[in-house]
Amino acid sequence: MLPESTLIALIRTLTFWAGLVLFFVIETVHAYRVPTVPRGKRWVTNLSLAVLNGYLLRLIFSAVTVATAYQVTYGGGGLLNMIELPGWARLLAVVMIMDLVTYYWHWLNHVIPFFWRFHRVHHSDLNMDVSTASRFHIGELAMSSLIKLSLIVVLGIDLVSLAVFETLLLACAQFHHSSLRISPAFERAFLWIGVPPSMHRIHHSVVIAERNANYGTIVSWWDKLFGTFRYDVPQERIVIGMGAYRAPEKLSLWQLLLMPFRKPVR
Repeated sequence: MLPESTLIALIRTLTFWAGLVLFFVIETVHAYRVPTVPRGKRWVTNLSLAVLNGYLLRLIFSAVTVATAYQVTYGGGGLLNMIELPGWARLLAVVMIMDLVTYYWHWLNHVIPFFWRFHRVHHSDLNMDVSTASRFHIGELAMSSLIKLSLIVVLGIDLVSLAVFETLLLACAQFHHSSLRISPAFERAFLWIGVPPSMHRIHHSVVIAERNANYGTIVSWWDKLFGTFRYDVPQERIVIGMGAYRAPEKLSLWQLLLMPFRKPVR
């Protein structure tokens, strides 16, 4: 039988590839909009980043993350281990707290210039589809991993709860980055709880005032609670990307890796 940590890693990997293939197929036959740049080159770049980041994160953070989660699971420690909670309540608390921290970390990536240097790699994509959910700089993901390690220790997050949160986060990110043509009625209903593609599409607008909104990943509640929610932008006029990066030939894998170390742009 596979070790628990190996089984959880396998489930997360299968979730990633299953979501990627599923949304790719749906986008191909029922896309929200026609791509403005060739999809092939974008996908090669975005998936190359995903593979590179996955390898580096496993190499640097995987062992210490699993060891830390095992320690708090079987050795105790952390705020959640100081109170008696049924399993479902503990899992719900972990998901909500980590999603709130993810929201705040996302907001910081937009307002602090140093963090934005790395996060702009994600926003430089000229179209938005399921592959965009994998378009991140390793520097941003490394900082996110350090935050995650801190949360595991402070809260006492067990390995299973962590795996459920990360799998849910991944699935939600793939969904709301996807270029799916979805019923407006469904999107409005889903908006009460989650983040539909139309909400996150505003966040990827080339207009800075629109980009600086809708930071949520799993639930839409944080944006509504903290005043960063926007849903007043006509979807048909949204231009995806950043004003400073409009040439596809200047957005290769190598150029994305170097982007944080070049001049700051909004």
